[in-house]
This record gives sequence, structure tokens and C-alpha cells, in this order.
Amino acid sequence: MVLPDFSIALPEIFLALTALALLMIGAFRGNGSTTLIGWLSVIALAVTAFLVQLDGESSVTAFGGLYRDDAFGIFMKILCLGSSAFAIVMAIDYNRREKIERFEFPILIIIATIGMMMIVSANDLMSLYVGIELMSLSLYITAAYKRDSIRSTEAGLKYFVLGALSSGLLLYGVSLIYGFTGTTNFDLLANSFAPGGPAIEVGLLIGIVFLIAGLAFKVSAVPFHMWTPDVYEGVPTPVTNFFAAAPKVAAIALFLRVFISPFGELVDQWQQIIVFISIASMILGAFAAINQKNIKRLMAYSSIGHVGYALIGLAAGTEEGVRGVLIYMAIYVVMNIGTFACILSMRHRDGMVEDIYQLAGLSKTRPYMALAFLLFMFSLAGIPPLAGFFGKFYIFVAAINAGLVPLAVIGLVTSVVGAYYYLRIVKIIYFDDAAEGFEPSGRIQSFVMTVAGLFVALFVVFPGPLLDSASAAAAVLFP
Repeated sequence: MVLPDFSIALPEIFLALTALALLMIGAFRGNGSTTLIGWLSVIALAVTAFLVQLDGESSVTAFGGLYRDDAFGIFMKILCLGSSAFAIVMAIDYNRREKIERFEFPILIIIATIGMMMIVSANDLMSLYVGIELMSLSLYITAAYKRDSIRSTEAGLKYFVLGALSSGLLLYGVSLIYGFTGTTNFDLLANSFAPGGPAIEVGLLIGIVFLIAGLAFKVSAVPFHMWTPDVYEGVPTPVTNFFAAAPKVAAIALFLRVFISPFGELVDQWQQIIVFISIASMILGAFAAINQKNIKRLMAYSSIGHVGYALIGLAAGTEEGVRGVLIYMAIYVVMNIGTFACILSMRHRDGMVEDIYQLAGLSKTRPYMALAFLLFMFSLAGIPPLAGFFGKFYIFVAAINAGLVPLAVIGLVTSVVGAYYYLRIVKIIYFDDAAEGFEPSGRIQSFVMTVAGLFVALFVVFPGPLLDSASAAAAVLFP
């Protein structure tokens, strides 16, 4: 029985062995091998994505029910692997320029990605927790990666302290759930909550609340968002890019897997909590970003707002809602990567700049970069016919069809408010007097801008592949 289990988890095993091999290369060759290890890491992530695709779409479990492989897992793993690969690629030139080239950086991202893949395939509260800790420990180190910088060290420490607190909350919730049900396996939990089963204990509901609190920290949802602006601003920009995409995808996948599968029958109990978190995140994300001058801090509040929109689909508790979340996260990842490619190109002779007003007159000095910024800002704001509009459209339609009309209305209003700070950036780029021009973008940043920009602009023409994949993935959670 062991060999079939290993074959099912082959992508994770391959990536783990690759991380060990790259660590050995780095240990023997030193930081001079950083670029080589970076590109080998990208190749390893691409091979892993290929292995994930080979798994097929049948739902199978392994390792005594701790691990599940299905179409939902394949969809979310591809997003995580793609986000991680782009994070490594976009960091190579930045790390060299900032003289912080260290071979551990891509390896830490690979290890974090292994944790994300474990999270996505978790079929038990214990394997879920192990995956979260593997991901989180790597992220704590990555946050403080620029160790000579006080800001980066402070950001890493703050992330570690609050992350440890959230892990404690999550583990306490897991212990309560186990205490009142006698199991941590998702399938057995789902059976125990089936209609006609025993009455739901108050202690179990308290455990679910603690579980939600621990997971909400991982996606930086209000009121567990306090670490996000400071960490996003303090860490190096490629790390911010990584934090804003891949870990959020994994955590949203975890939200969907946990609350649709084992706790699907308890939707009336947890739905109101998710609705509150969603509304609070959308409101804070819309209003707190208005006065921000640092573009990374603005993107932090933007990510909080986008998590609020994604949670609307979870609150719906329907297959259509899950499908909307998957579409939304795929589009959000591409928009986020494209935006950070532009932010990484905000460089003067003296180094990187993060002040939004340094973008003044960019349309005159760097028209291509200005056009890319315009596309991503309009898409993040949800302006049709760009991809971001369709992400919000599917989410709002799912909420309305599930009877959550007030939630959809609040989402629409906060989306309009949030459009202000996105459009303000476009106004600064196209209508303000030109500031000092930026240095030319690197080839990697230009390539990422182009690919992400084409996706955002042309999604309306070719939406089929993403919609079909999201539909197949969502159907798995509703057998």
C-alpha cells in the first residue's frame, strides 16, 4: 500500500528531493550559485506542475486518509506553483542589484510551496496543520531575508510573533473539534454532521470559530490583518509579490476544502462568521488604502479587500460560489504578478522607490510601463471588459443566487470606493507633471508585464479554459 501512496504524492516528493539537492549545491558552491539555483528552482516548479497535471481528475486518498488528490487540488496547486515560479524569476535581478543574493532564497520558496501543496491536498486536520507550519516557517524566514535592513527584520519578527499566535488559535480549534467529534479526518467529520446525526455541541462551534480565526490570519482577513501592511512594506519587493499571491491561494483553498467538505452541513453555523469577515475586509480594504502614499502598503490593503471579495463565494456555500472563488483567485494572481512586475521596475539611479507620486508623468517617460500599470489598475478596480471585472462578476452572481443580496451590494459599493485609489494612480501616471524618469525595465519584468497584461486584456475573448477548469474543480467538493 505504500508505493501507490508515494505515486499519488509524487509531485510533492519530487519537489522536496529537489529542494534537498539544491541545498547541497548551494552549500558546496556558496552564494555564487544563487542565479543557477534560482533557474533550477523554476525548472523544478515547472516539472512539478507537469507531474500535478498527470495525476488525472479522479479523487483518491492516500496515507491513511491524510492526503487527497483531486481536480480541486490540481487547479489550486497549479496556481501556487505558477505564483512561486514567477516570484523566483522576478527576484533574481532584484537580489543581484540590491546585493542580497543568497542561494537559500529560492530554496525557501520551494519549501513553502511544498507546504502549500500539502495544505491544498489535506484531508485531515493534522495534515492540514503540518502543511500550514511548513509553509509558515519558510515564510517567516523569507520575510526577514534582508537581514541587514531594520525594516525587513522588524517585518519578519512581527510576522513570526503574530503567525505563532494564529497557529495557536488554529491548533486550539482543532483540539476542540477533535474533542467533540472524536476524529480529525475530513470524511469522518462530514459523516458525523450528516442529517439525522447527533446534535451539534456548543464546544464544537467554538472550535470552528477558532479554526476560522487561525485561517483568517493566513489570508490576512479582517480582524486578523494587522500584520499585512507593515510586512508588505518592510520586506523586499519580490517577497511582497510572493506573499500577496501564492500563500493566499493556498489559504483560500484551505478555507474551501475545510468548510465545504467536512463542515458543509454546518453552513448555517459558520456562514454568518464568513459574511462578517468578508464585509469587514472589503470595507477596510476600500477605505484604508485611500490615503496611502507607499505603493506596497497600498497593495497590502488592496489584498485585504480582494480576500473579502473571494470570501463572498465561500459564504454562498454553493458550487457556483466555489467556482467563482477559483476564477477570482486565478485572475487575482495574474493581476498581482503583473502589478509587482511594474513596481519592481520603479527604480532610479539611487535605487528602488515606492512612493506613488514618483509615478508622475510615467506615460511620457515610459509609455509601455504606463500602459501596463493602467491595465492592472483598471482590472484590480473591476472595470470591464478586463479580467478583474469577470472575477467580481462571478462572485457577486453566486452570492445573489444564494440569497446573499446585501453582501453582494456591499461588495459592489466597496468596489466602487476602492476604484478611487486605483484610478488615482492612473491619474498620477497620465496627468501629473513628469517626475524623474525610471531606469529601463529588466527583460524579465517586461516579459511578465506583457504576459500578464495580455491575459488581463484578452480574458474576455478566451474565458473558456479557465471557466471549464474552475467548474471541474468546484464540482469535486460537491459530490
